[in-house]
Amino acid sequence: MTIRPRRSALYMPASNARAIEKARSLDCDVVILDLEDAVAPEAKEAARAQAVAASGFGHRELVIRANGLDTPWGAADLAAIRGASPDAVLIPKVSDVLTLRSAREAIGQDTSLWAMIETGRALLDLPSIGAAASEVGLTTFVVGGNDLAKELHLRPGIDRAPLLPILSQIVIVARTYGLTVLDGVMNVLDDEVAIEAECRQGLAFGFDGKTLIHPAQIAPANRVFAPSDEEVAWAETVVAAFAAPEAADKGAIKVEGKMVELLHRDEAQRTLAMAAAIRART
Repeated sequence: MTIRPRRSALYMPASNARAIEKARSLDCDVVILDLEDAVAPEAKEAARAQAVAASGFGHRELVIRANGLDTPWGAADLAAIRGASPDAVLIPKVSDVLTLRSAREAIGQDTSLWAMIETGRALLDLPSIGAAASEVGLTTFVVGGNDLAKELHLRPGIDRAPLLPILSQIVIVARTYGLTVLDGVMNVLDDEVAIEAECRQGLAFGFDGKTLIHPAQIAPANRVFAPSDEEVAWAETVVAAFAAPEAADKGAIKVEGKMVELLHRDEAQRTLAMAAAIRART
């Protein structure tokens, strides 16, 4: 089973050369060079040039967040990205399949698409967007919680209660169509306890990892979204039990006093693949 850790996806402003250099040494799984929210209009062209020229991120997946196609910079961003080689391009404010088709046409066939889910219309069209994933080369949903809260006039608070039904909806569609799904950012920068708590909430809701806005958030995200030692040990036990001769052709077996089915074996194999990928990465 091939799997790639995306526990921590850190946004860095592509207009800041020092930030790009620093990203090469940080312990995040994904670096997202941002051309959109973090870059002032007068810096857009310079940021674009720096993003498409960036390389040398080692094990870190490199993603460029373009400006929207409805902005003065979006088309030029995608044209420039077409000539570069990031692992993916993150398209903001994806509200329909047409946006993804337009992005795919602009960047060619070699780069994966990630979609920001951050508008009310996106939520209404989410099943259609997910269903088009194989057609347009979409691999990942990214929650835009701040934009959703703004557009829908939500007041999430520390527990994010008004957003929780939306988060579940996004995860359901992502899983239905085999997509990776990343939780939105947390605006708190220096409270590790609060950051870890929100990461654990995201893990409980089924997210693969979390998008981040500060290096201090990386360690909690990596810790939470990695399998624990106890989870790895249990996964090894389950896989070994199903591999034993006496378990041949059985759909359910007893393991350490628990009834375990093939679906638990499959999840255990995924846990071990994730743990192995993280070990190889480090």
